[in-house]
Amino acid sequence: MTTPPEPQAIAERQLCGLVNGLAQRISEHVRERAGRLGLTAPQATALREMSGPMTMRELAERMSCEPSNTTFVIDRLEKQGLVERRPHPTDRRAKHLVLTPEGAGLRERLTGLLAVDSPLAGLSEEEKKVLHGLLERAIARP
Repeated sequence: MTTPPEPQAIAERQLCGLVNGLAQRISEHVRERAGRLGLTAPQATALREMSGPMTMRELAERMSCEPSNTTFVIDRLEKQGLVERRPHPTDRRAKHLVLTPEGAGLRERLTGLLAVDSPLAGLSEEEKKVLHGLLERAIARP
């Protein structure tokens, strides 16, 4: 006969389930909104994260993926005329990713769509700040 799990283990499992459930809802939300604009979810994520000029590595970190995956996404966005690669101002080996005017306009439309019925919309601004702080602490490396 096995002993029942400790309450702490049960609570952690339930919390992990909730975090995973939220991540899935956010992913579905992004995918659905991206589709309305003719984008894939990774393309939408890249546009959402491009708040200014940045390197491929910086974008990959923001997207939580490998730079090679980001390269594929940026290649497609560049072919659509939404992103340009420009010389980095201080590093001759690097390129800066910059939104074109069309890309900036699409990003604005995307962020507006993402804000509507967001999985986090039911939280107050204060609750979002608390959740943000808790998640940052949870993923921080010791």
